[in-house]
Amino acid sequence: MNAYTGVVEPGQRADVRQLQDLTIAKFAVSAMKNNCYLLRCRKTKEQLLIDAADESDRILTEVTNPNHGGGPLKTVVTTHRHWDHVRALQTVVDATGAASMAHREDAGHIPVVTKRLDEGDIVTVGHCRLSVIHLVGHTPGSIALRYDDPAGHSHLFTGDSLFPGGLGKTTNPRDFQTLFRDVTTKLFDAADDDTWVYPGHGNDTTLGAERPQLPLWKKRGW
Repeated sequence: MNAYTGVVEPGQRADVRQLQDLTIAKFAVSAMKNNCYLLRCRKTKEQLLIDAADESDRILTEVTNPNHGGGPLKTVVTTHRHWDHVRALQTVVDATGAASMAHREDAGHIPVVTKRLDEGDIVTVGHCRLSVIHLVGHTPGSIALRYDDPAGHSHLFTGDSLFPGGLGKTTNPRDFQTLFRDVTTKLFDAADDDTWVYPGHGNDTTLGAERPQLPLWKKRGW
């Protein structure tokens, strides 16, 4: 298997990363190039999907792909309420019976939510645990999920709150200031430079690659 790069395009095969206890499959869907992340516990084979963005048939195919799927899809976590991240959610939940989770501040704007999340909650996929980090600004209920690999570094699934080169879009200076504060204190101040970042669109990055740019982001206000 080729080394994981995190570079994916709609219609192309998933890029797969094998950790000690967790498999991460990243694939892109739709003209919006949304990233979907399918996580599988390597012990129990249970699966968790981050953002059922679009193309439900593609998502369900990845769930059953024996190379990185094949177990039951137990949970779908939505990183935030924007329409491009939830278009396949109802269909995927109906087809699999998976629980649908989102932060309570965004839950009312999402097609189906069976559990409302808060800061510090733990979401499990088999024996693997991911912590919920509430990041206010892109939307009121945006979240990131953090997985600490016992055999390596941390992994952050940041939705549209943090990308290579900057924060997610905000609509006014106050929202930017709030998002900048949350990303700085809850992500950059709380995790090491080798922490891998998986955003809602585009290529991956690391906290170390982005950390030197924080003063620039603060100065420019986006």
